[in-house]
Amino acid sequence: MSRVLLVDDDRALVETLHLGLTRRGYETGVAASAAEALALLEAHDFDVVVTDLNMPFGSGLDLCTKIAELQREVPVIVLTAFGNYETAVGAIRAGAYDFISKPVQLDVLAISIERAAQHRALHQEVVRLRSARSSSEDDEFIGESPALAKVRNLIERVADSDASVLITGESGTGKEVVARALHRQSRRKDKPFLAINCAAMPEALLESELFGHARGAFTDARQAHPGLLVQANGGTVFLDEIGDMPLGLQPKLLRVVQERIVRPLGANTELPIDVRFLAATNLDIEAAVDDKRFREDLFFRLNVIRLELPPLRARPADILPLAQHFMRRFAQASNKQVTAISPAVAERLLSYSWPGNVRELQNCMERGVALARFSELGIDDLSERVRVHKQSDIVVAGSDPSELLRIEEVERRYILHVLDAVAGNKTAAARILGIERKTLYRKLEHYAGAAKEAS
Repeated sequence: MSRVLLVDDDRALVETLHLGLTRRGYETGVAASAAEALALLEAHDFDVVVTDLNMPFGSGLDLCTKIAELQREVPVIVLTAFGNYETAVGAIRAGAYDFISKPVQLDVLAISIERAAQHRALHQEVVRLRSARSSSEDDEFIGESPALAKVRNLIERVADSDASVLITGESGTGKEVVARALHRQSRRKDKPFLAINCAAMPEALLESELFGHARGAFTDARQAHPGLLVQANGGTVFLDEIGDMPLGLQPKLLRVVQERIVRPLGANTELPIDVRFLAATNLDIEAAVDDKRFREDLFFRLNVIRLELPPLRARPADILPLAQHFMRRFAQASNKQVTAISPAVAERLLSYSWPGNVRELQNCMERGVALARFSELGIDDLSERVRVHKQSDIVVAGSDPSELLRIEEVERRYILHVLDAVAGNKTAAARILGIERKTLYRKLEHYAGAAKEAS
């Protein structure tokens, strides 16, 4: 509940505003002069001040100036019967947050108060993050959201196990960060952690890099190469983008995972290995199994423990702590005195959907620090994509109150909305919707058929 201080010598107006705002859930205080208002602000915490412009013993502009000096974070809304350009400019220059002409429309005032209260809340959060250096800053996982807490908890529970872990999530959510955390918190932490991107090289080269080769195994094999699996002996192997591994290599990897032995290309002997397997993908791996693009038996071997990373839009409480962390890192690296994020920037960061997740936020802050001309990041330092983004409402029914929909149509719209939110990942969508994947496929086929008939 926001607390609003009403400052006006017009008792009738103050009483009207008090009753109207109280009905809307606000807690109000009343002052008849600027001096009385300052005394109340010193003794009590208010989120917003609403003051008349013309009062005896000190004007509303004087009050704005004084509040800006003493309690800069408290927004002031100025009311006046003299609604002209010069008066508005004077109020804004004096530090006013907004300017409303009399006669006051309560709905308009309530909207302005709500925005002002949100502005103050953002300012307080930025100040808190600026001054608080959390112990987690040296960790990979910055944030306090329940979704991130679940990830941390699962990492702690399974880190010291030798069970294979399949890490899933959208691109940019930090799958390799999680893999490294699992290794670092395990009993294998003093042994190698080796990562390979299964989608980054041709099949023949990937096979050689993974399994190694004997001398003379192929034209350019002038000397033996032990391969990643042997080099990581005693440690952890991280197979990134496992869903893109060529189908021809999958049975060979399956044998290694099952039996813990490796036969290098062109070799006659097999080498025993002791490694833990971690794998990651941003694909709908179950759909790949259904489509025969990924072996079901290998999937089961790697999916002993599933660790699904939430997208950044599902953990909004972590956006500002992450932004502060990246800002400090890039400012230090570039030797720039960028120490703060303005409330306006914080508002944009929170309203943006971050389709590229943590990686996109990191790039955004790197760009902002590089362009910053002052100690505080401003709106102009953000990319146009983030700067002009407008948050949209989720509408599953019609925007027209007269449009009454069948429950089947509401369900269809929501299913398609969820599917769009997870970038078409049907497994993730089914999990969010609480239905079986087969049920989701059946509904989508029905929607496609209905659309075809309609056309």
